[in-house]
Amino acid sequence: MADITLRALKVLAEVDAVIAEDTRVTGRLLQHHGISRPLIPFHAHNEHRMVEQLVQRLRDGERFAMVSDAGTPGISDPGFLLVRAALAAGVLVECLPGATAFVPALVGSGLPCDRFVFEGFLPVKKGRRTRLDELKAERRTLVILESPHRVVRTFSDLAEAFGDDRRASASREISKLHEETVRGTLAELVAHFTAQEPRGEFVLVVAGAE
Repeated sequence: MADITLRALKVLAEVDAVIAEDTRVTGRLLQHHGISRPLIPFHAHNEHRMVEQLVQRLRDGERFAMVSDAGTPGISDPGFLLVRAALAAGVLVECLPGATAFVPALVGSGLPCDRFVFEGFLPVKKGRRTRLDELKAERRTLVILESPHRVVRTFSDLAEAFGDDRRASASREISKLHEETVRGTLAELVAHFTAQEPRGEFVLVVAGAE
């Protein structure tokens, strides 16, 4: 709640409506800061059919703010389709800086962060092995997003593809109440999260190839 910027609060209080990934989550945020605005649900299950309607309302003069549950809209979250469509329709789009997950995870990993590759979520099934083979020789630091129930599998797959001794870190719940970072080799992180059940959304940072 404290990581939101003063500029973001000002915008949220002034717009006609707030486009939210989960209206319950955003509703609590707005209530905490004393803001009351209509909420429009916009998520992975309805974004394709909502885009045209929302763009038309924007062209008619309404002003919207778009937020996601965590992180930044459009970065492995709903939002890209609406931004693209709004720009194509000549609607002004502003992106406000604010809380994000992968930058503090990268900096806090202790791994080189002058050059890095943001991979987002790895393929779950088809193309997963091929993608890992492609990344094996990548010399830049890798940033990967992952859900808690796939963390152990992903670290195991990375260890198999890159070697057990590759350095890495796992950050969870960045900017939230239970924020935590665990650092070590890929083998050590597999052991850690096998013994302790992963909870929350994760950013994995993996050292590049030497």
